[in-house]
Amino acid sequence: MNTNSLKDKVLELENFLYNEKKGVLYKTIIETVERPLIERALERTEGNQLKAARILGINRNTIRARIRKLGINPGIFKHQQFLHL
Repeated sequence: MNTNSLKDKVLELENFLYNEKKGVLYKTIIETVERPLIERALERTEGNQLKAARILGINRNTIRARIRKLGINPGIFKHQQFLHL
């Protein structure tokens, strides 16, 4: 994946939200990106929070806190690979 395309997508999101979310723009963009990023890491590790934290390069306590704050249920990712067969 080209990192420029990711940068372009973030800038596109920022432009879209600029007038609507002034004052909370940073928070809105971080939350928009963070949830799917954590969910994908959990999906890759079948819900294993320690492995997901390692993939993301963050502390396991940090990922657990973010999971709680975002209301993500890591249990739904366990044994998910069998659902794709």
